[in-house]
Amino acid sequence: MKDKSIILTGGGTAGHVSLNEAIIPTLLQEGYKVHYIGSQDGIEKELIKNAFPEVPYHEISSGKLRRYFSMKNFTDPFRVLAGVAQAFSVMRKVKPTVVFSKGGFVSVPVVIAAKLANVPVVVHESDVTPGLANKLALPFASHIFTVFKETMQHLPNDKATCTGSIIRQQLLEGSKAKGLALCRFDKSKKVLLVMGGSLGSVVLNEALRDNLQALLKDFQIIHLCGKGNVDETLLEVPGYKQFDYVTDELPHLLYAADFVVSRAGSNSIFEFLVLRKPMLLIPLSAAKSRGDQILNARIFKKQGFAHVLEEEALTKDSFMRSIEDLIRDETQMIDKMLDAEPPKTPGEMVTLITQYEK
Repeated sequence: MKDKSIILTGGGTAGHVSLNEAIIPTLLQEGYKVHYIGSQDGIEKELIKNAFPEVPYHEISSGKLRRYFSMKNFTDPFRVLAGVAQAFSVMRKVKPTVVFSKGGFVSVPVVIAAKLANVPVVVHESDVTPGLANKLALPFASHIFTVFKETMQHLPNDKATCTGSIIRQQLLEGSKAKGLALCRFDKSKKVLLVMGGSLGSVVLNEALRDNLQALLKDFQIIHLCGKGNVDETLLEVPGYKQFDYVTDELPHLLYAADFVVSRAGSNSIFEFLVLRKPMLLIPLSAAKSRGDQILNARIFKKQGFAHVLEEEALTKDSFMRSIEDLIRDETQMIDKMLDAEPPKTPGEMVTLITQYEK
């Protein structure tokens, strides 16, 4: 058994935390003392503390990396500097052998502090093109791992490796029966799961609810609508179950689903792929993001794993047509998924990370 410490970081969205959640059990099993550095009020704090109360969570100050004008752009650099100092203090106390960063704005001061403390940094990028946080982290990193092969063209060959996706073990332990029971559904109709990410999606929520009565003729519907987005006037609609946000229940709900409509975050779409769920992806538009979800979705469409409906083309009618197309191509899509490369296990990912220990 090892007696070493490792620091994990990443946050801002659930996607920047899920891989860390996947590898923590393996790290603990192998005898590592795991510490997590995150923001004071980000989603990572709730996720890590709830799932792993035995893992010390260290809060630091962090600024937001914006691509638009804001007065906070003038003050946030000072918050980042404060975060660097706080993270450096954690490094001095914990003395980690390696830092693993999943990205998100909170990771930037952590990787800078790790470099100052002479601790190796390993970075992971889930999207086709590196996010801004990972671009800033790259000069301080010993190595960066990617999910998509296409990402390699944006990175230096001598410090980048494509590993493919990594799926948390918990996902593979879902139960269709438990998922149906959570929703009080039966087997009389197929199940459509609609989700818009951890923060929800107004346009996906509206598109679903505009078509709710028509869809309920053929489906039972699970709707992960995001915190604060439950429509209380629809709580008693038979065959329609709303959740604002789920954690431990998600594997069961995914196993219960026959089809999925979702945004196109990398972690989520690879989970749908592993579970062989025909998917309609509605990526976050370029006007609202750097376009990473659009690239993710197009690659999945090209490989035959998904249908794509661009947000700009999303209407009440186009949503229904896309669902009809998804049903039509169900068998063909599943056949393509069966030929997909299997994901890495959390144990394999831990081996890749820890080879860079000092």
